Amino acid sequence: MAQQEKPAAYAPDLVRDFVGAGHKDLTKIQAMHKEHPNLLFAAWDWGGGDFETALEAAGHVGNKEIANYLLSQGARPNIFVLTMLGKTALVKPQLEAMPQLITSKGAHGFSLLHHAQRGGEDAKELLDYLQSKGLKEVRFKLW
Repeated sequence: MAQQEKPAAYAPDLVRDFVGAGHKDLTKIQAMHKEHPNLLFAAWDWGGGDFETALEAAGHVGNKEIANYLLSQGARPNIFVLTMLGKTALVKPQLEAMPQLITSKGAHGFSLLHHAQRGGEDAKELLDYLQSKGLKEVRFKLW
């Protein structure tokens, strides 16, 4: 059986457009994902190592519809998006097992507190928890 050749890397403009759409354009996300399924895993470097996926874009702006769509299609979840979605049962044990994660930097340096704020009522329990642990920063410097 012949081995299938690995496809070429995605064009940078394609990745940037997909990540950009992750902030606000579900229709574009769905169309681009249909044509290029592995864009789910692509990250754009905004400069200086500030990498962001479409899922992370949806996370830091609080776009639950796009985040849930991307997760339903197999995007890799992370603590920031899970915080925005109010997934307390998944986030809290991670922070209890590894307390240093409370100061983790998400895309653009946004903190877990920022993501909890963007999650609204769904993330209220996590917002209160993060504040009880002393987290005040909504954004950390990346460089």
